[in-house]
Amino acid sequence: MSRKADRKDSLRLDKLLAREGLGTRSELGKAVRRGRVCVNGVIEKDPGCRVSAEDEILFDGKPVRQRTCVYYMLNKPAGVLSATEDSRERTVLDLLRDPSDEAQQVLRRGLFPVGRLDKDTEGLLLITDDGQLAHRLLAPGKHVDKTYYAVVTGRVTEEDIRAFAEGLTVDGDFTAMPAQLRPAAEADSTLAALIPENIQTEISPEITDSSQILVTIREGKYHQIKRMFASRQKEVLYLKRLSMGPLFLDPSLLPGQFRPLTGEEIDIIGGHPDARFFHSS
Repeated sequence: MSRKADRKDSLRLDKLLAREGLGTRSELGKAVRRGRVCVNGVIEKDPGCRVSAEDEILFDGKPVRQRTCVYYMLNKPAGVLSATEDSRERTVLDLLRDPSDEAQQVLRRGLFPVGRLDKDTEGLLLITDDGQLAHRLLAPGKHVDKTYYAVVTGRVTEEDIRAFAEGLTVDGDFTAMPAQLRPAAEADSTLAALIPENIQTEISPEITDSSQILVTIREGKYHQIKRMFASRQKEVLYLKRLSMGPLFLDPSLLPGQFRPLTGEEIDIIGGHPDARFFHSS
């Protein structure tokens, strides 16, 4: 039995290296067996060796700096709850399992989605264990832009655009902050790459008149975009979040897929300075 197997906070070596963004489990298993990894000054050729934060790990001679916080980008599919657990329905954390071992628990304890997307809404969702970052991104005073692609019934008019820009009253309940509407056809190349093709397949054939719109809001109240359009006598037929602040959905992620954020992405969202893949000094 491994000398570290009894540690409660221990993790398989190949899984830890994968979590730190150094490759896939299978790739890293081969790297370990080839002698590319040292644990506490000794070459370790067992990918299943149990390691923890107390261990000094070198990968190709470079210290692996285990991150104090982790950050994942998920392309949330429809039909999944933005929650950490639910007794009846699948949650976004149920999707965050090692794709090579579906029986494993989620990749790290303490993960949670930053904000929420409605059950039937798709797109970008940040999942982390960094509570301070979540507060900075979600605090009402921070006004972080969130851009969505929406398909709604009817024609979006200049009057609708003005109403959103001025801050319309929703359900007589609250006045939304000013929001931006623009035709999806005006999307720049980055956003255009995130707009689904053949969107009509997502819409009932009974709907004969609809508009494809980009919506940018700075808050995130319950069903907000749906309620805002409802106040203009329009129904949201499809909704997908494309960006949150400076972070954009990776167009290569299919619904339900996820990946760790890159170091550059962690920087631009203001993540923890120790959250890096490895430390090369």
